[in-house]
Amino acid sequence: MPRSKAPSTPAEIHPLPRAFFARDTRRVARQLLGKILIRQLPALRLTARIVEVEAYLGTEDPAAHSAAGPTLRNAVLFGPPGHAYIYFIYGNHDCLNVSCEPEGKAGGVLFRALEPISGIEEMARSRGIELRGPQDWPKLTAGPGRLCQAFGITRAHDNDRDLTSQESGLWIGDDAWRPRHIAVTPRIGITKAADMPLRYFIAGNRFVSATTKIPVSIPAGLKPFRRKDDD
Repeated sequence: MPRSKAPSTPAEIHPLPRAFFARDTRRVARQLLGKILIRQLPALRLTARIVEVEAYLGTEDPAAHSAAGPTLRNAVLFGPPGHAYIYFIYGNHDCLNVSCEPEGKAGGVLFRALEPISGIEEMARSRGIELRGPQDWPKLTAGPGRLCQAFGITRAHDNDRDLTSQESGLWIGDDAWRPRHIAVTPRIGITKAADMPLRYFIAGNRFVSATTKIPVSIPAGLKPFRRKDDD
């Protein structure tokens, strides 16, 4: 399926404002597709385009970590929007989410896959793999655990990190590129609310982590988030 060609990424991509995340989680999830996840290391910068996400709808969603209300573990989801919520799963994988909705109303978007842009050799070192060429790049960031390992993201060091601040060293930016087609399916690997169509990905992108579920819809083009000072 065709998609628009992504431009090369400029050296400076400013973080998305907190207001971007203080909205309905489903809307945030869709509009995160095509945005850039950035990690600043001492000697280089890792960047990758967000190509697959899942939305979790807080206390109204049985599959969400926040379904039963706030706890010490999930407190980030009930806090300010735009913060990293990271959980450890299967004893060996960290998973990155970003908090959404206004503070006090939980919501989160899980990052399922990224398309690497820069810092690829460093990502491979972090993953402990050798790359034969671009055909192997999906091994770096196609999957929630893989992308966290590639970016060096862990619950111990990055939980509650402010993803709207460049000073945090880990943030989400916008280079004005937009995907042409977005596919929607049920979420993957859950048993509760398993039929809710809350997984979003860039249709046709080879970095998407799984293609086992048939898309239920491809929405029309999305309107980009606009800052108030853009008017």
